[in-house]
Amino acid sequence: MIEVPGIDRVQVLTEALPYIREFYGKNIVIKYGGHAMVKEDLKESFAKDVVLLKYVGINPIIVHGGGPQIGTMLKKIGKESLFKEGMRVTDEETMTIVEMVLAGRVNKEIVNLIQSHGGKAVGLSGKDTHLIEAVKMHIFKYQGDDRPPEIIDIGLVGEVKKINLDILKILEQSQIIPVVAPVGVGPNGETFNINADLVAGAIASALKASKLILMTDVPGVLDPAGNLLSSITIADALELIDAEVIRGGMIPKVRCAVDSVQNGVDKVHIIDGRIPHSVLLEIFTDSGIGTEIIKERKPQDD
Repeated sequence: MIEVPGIDRVQVLTEALPYIREFYGKNIVIKYGGHAMVKEDLKESFAKDVVLLKYVGINPIIVHGGGPQIGTMLKKIGKESLFKEGMRVTDEETMTIVEMVLAGRVNKEIVNLIQSHGGKAVGLSGKDTHLIEAVKMHIFKYQGDDRPPEIIDIGLVGEVKKINLDILKILEQSQIIPVVAPVGVGPNGETFNINADLVAGAIASALKASKLILMTDVPGVLDPAGNLLSSITIADALELIDAEVIRGGMIPKVRCAVDSVQNGVDKVHIIDGRIPHSVLLEIFTDSGIGTEIIKERKPQDD
């Protein structure tokens, strides 16, 4: 066979072509967090991935986290980070810091990063056009069959009540990539801190997105032997949770994935954001790199 310089790159592009055609004009929601938001090389590769998606006609919507950055800022002002049931306790002073860090510093840094690689982006919070309407989250802790659950007050932590798509629909028709901070607005104008996975899932569900991608710091969902599961159904996911194969911080991510698929998202992907260009590898290659969660298997998949 004749060796042609660059032929491997052409093969990569031809492998991607069917996926570009399939997702052209479609919405893909990406929850951006973990190491991919911290390490400089991963930040650069993520921005390039997002810009490329937009240039080939796909509509990426970015929802970002920022827990470590919030913790750092709280520490600077001498305030301790408190967590209950895995959620940040958010009093009014903490909420001020959360909004300043998420909707300000972190959001604008991501916007600038995308634009430095040739894209156009705009930063949004849930307050903009009431994008994310929220209500206070109530946490209940099980205390036994013969006792009522403990009600845990974690302050200004919210859950999504409604996503208003007006601004996202406008941006969908443009070359501008939305970058959303997970801050919601309450019925009386109060500000709520909301888990970024939940916001990404709610936006993907409201848009009936083709894909929701949750970037993590693990390879994906693992089987009992620690091997990566490339594809699982809703039923598989719930069984793995019940069997405590899925546990800890992966449980809310998988439940978010299940809810999203049940609410109209075609597929959810949990991928390892520590891998450079993980978004493109998951979307545009036959093998992918993480775990996809689907509603049910088609007969030909069995």
